[in-house]
Amino acid sequence: MELCQERPEDWHEVETLMDLCFAPGRTALSSYRLRDGVDPVRALCLLLRADDTVRAAIRYWPVRVAGRKVLLLGPIAVHPTAQGEGLGAWLMQESLGKARDHGWQRVMLVGDAPYYSRFGFKKLEEVEMPPPTNPDRVLGLELQPGAWVDIRGLVLRENDPDVPHRDDEPLQTGNCRDVEPRKDAPHG
Repeated sequence: MELCQERPEDWHEVETLMDLCFAPGRTALSSYRLRDGVDPVRALCLLLRADDTVRAAIRYWPVRVAGRKVLLLGPIAVHPTAQGEGLGAWLMQESLGKARDHGWQRVMLVGDAPYYSRFGFKKLEEVEMPPPTNPDRVLGLELQPGAWVDIRGLVLRENDPDVPHRDDEPLQTGNCRDVEPRKDAPHG
């Protein structure tokens, strides 16, 4: 299996995977409104490929809460034929470790607390996603100790064109490396 940084030419293949894994209408969710017209954090958007097919993918987007930079994780998807193999967990740990290495301090997502708590995510009591989002599903993780302390308010789109997320790691032709994701050996 290969771990690759997602490239612009992978977009259609990744979107097809997302359509396969999620319910119709997924793009109507409030998290998609925060992504519209905003470049992803390319260095953290990763794919797992096997036999030249995307088996799993994860994406990250910049947002703001109380004027602070925050990573919005998602979506993350694993092809139905590979679910249960630990690829999603492995990709999550790998990308979170990379986010920490790149100096990001905090991550948030909208998801199921029982599942994401195993990665350290906790409910963000005073952070509000645009409606209609169930507040119990707004979760955060500190990549640096104290990163979420005293941060409260509405999650906003990143509108600053000078935020260094667009080309934080240049894409290269051979941007893949062989990996052996194992369910029992998470990285990050």
